[in-house]
Order: sequence, then C-alpha cells, then structure tokens
Amino acid sequence: MNRLTVVTLGVADLETSARFYSAIFDTPPNRDHEDVVFFPLPGCWISLYPLEKLAEDISEETPRTRSGFSGITLAHNARSQEEVVAILDRARTAGARVDKEPQDTFWGGFSGYFRDPNGYHWEIVWGPMFEFTADGALKFKE
Repeated sequence: MNRLTVVTLGVADLETSARFYSAIFDTPPNRDHEDVVFFPLPGCWISLYPLEKLAEDISEETPRTRSGFSGITLAHNARSQEEVVAILDRARTAGARVDKEPQDTFWGGFSGYFRDPNGYHWEIVWGPMFEFTADGALKFKE
C-alpha cells in the first residue's frame, strides 16, 4: 500500500526546532539517533534534520539555503473550530508567526496558517466533511 510515512523538514537550528515542535505537538520527540529528531504522529511522522546535511544527502548541487514560499504547506486537521484556535494560539506562544488568523473558509471549513522558525507553513484546519478513525487517521465522512 502506498502511503506517506515521514515528512522531513530541513532546519537551521535542530535544538530550536525540536523545542518548537515539542510545544506544538505537545509531545516529547524521539532523540535516539544523532542529528535527527522524530515526532511519531498518527499516520505520518515529522522528522527534523539539519538543512545543510539534508541538502548534502540529496546531492552536491542541492542548494543549502531556503528562501521565499516553497509552494508547499503542511496541514493539521483539527476536530473542531475551537481546536484550530487553540493550536494556533499554542503555535504563537511557541514562537510561530501567524500569517492568517483562524477564520471561516469559502468551502465551509475553518482554518488559519502559521510559519515555524524555519519558514515552513502549516495550515490548522477543521472541515465538516472530515472525521477521524479510532487510531486518529483522517477520513471523509460516509
């Protein structure tokens, strides 16, 4: 079965990013391996790895810097509109820049966006067409 299992974020400062995501996810990371931090989340893990080492692992020609909007966002689906607000507040407290305050969407949902310390954009979203399985996986309502 095809599935996304890990999203690795190249980060400028591993310790700062680990503290930030510990606060956002409200869980301690797995730090059993040198130079990489894992957050085992239901459905897909997030890993943090130094940007320079990640670029080097890909190829010698891969740029070692990031700038501007990458065209990719990460999303966390919440169970309610109130949870969207709470998560964005937690992100702001942890040092995130909130780029879009939580609000109703044109498609009937409720969402807002923040940027982590490395500039990665996260959408925190609730949608009336979604529900969660017993193990926390997202699915469409039947």
